[in-house]
Formats: sequence, structure tokens, C-alpha cells
Amino acid sequence: MNAKSEAGQAVLAAKARLGLTWSAIAEALDRPLVWTTSALLGQHPVPAEVAGIAGELLELTDEQVQALTSQPSRGALETAVPVDPTIYRFYEVLQVYGPTIKELIHEQFGDGIMSAINFRMNVERVADPAGDRVVVTLDGKFLPYQW
Repeated sequence: MNAKSEAGQAVLAAKARLGLTWSAIAEALDRPLVWTTSALLGQHPVPAEVAGIAGELLELTDEQVQALTSQPSRGALETAVPVDPTIYRFYEVLQVYGPTIKELIHEQFGDGIMSAINFRMNVERVADPAGDRVVVTLDGKFLPYQW
């Protein structure tokens, strides 16, 4: 395990110990919820000033705060096929609907991809009489292939 992933584990432990929510942490950092969660779990470098605020809020060590600022090795799955049920469902969605998404992007935009760098995501709970719904919005810039 590297220092960045160890810092992410320390963040999770502190969040639980202090009874904080990701929303409360994001608000304290004045950053978007999804970015905050991903960054503190080790998937983005955290600006030094923001890492300092997170460190104070979460009672992290100086080494853990420093690790938050480092450049990550992105990709958090330990296996090619995820075993966690929540993450596996997204894998399953892409297995079933990935070719459809690709076809529709190409039909509507042309030959290219959706950026995962110029990207936004939102997760929300929507009430429904048949049971609450999870709505995940993936919003990435279209990047055409240039030959």
C-alpha cells in the first residue's frame, strides 16, 4: 500500500470516528461532493491549502496531509472484475450497455470519446413510489478522434 492509499484509509477512519458525512467534508473544503470524495480517497491530487483544511478537520498527521497532495496512480479497483456489489453493478451496467453507449455517442457526436478528465459527476437520491432511485449523471466533454 502506498502513502496516498494509506492517507485515504486514514480519511475513512477519521470520517467514521468523527461522525462526518462526505457532504459535510465537501462543504468544509468548499469543493464539490464527488471531487472531494474521490480526492480524499486518493484519486486526485489535493491542493496544499485544501489538504491542510482536510487535515485539520479530519485530524490527520502531517505525512497524511502531504500524501493527499501527491499525484495519484489513478484506478482504485484491486481486481479486474470488482467484487464489491455496488461497484460490480456499474461494471455490469457497462458490460450490458457499454456497446449501446458507444454506438449512441458515435451516432450523435461522431468518432470520439467522452472525457474522464474534463468530467463532472453527480449522485442523487430521487423519491419514487416503487422505491427510491439512484440517479448517477456522468457528464464528460466530447473528444473527437483526430487522425
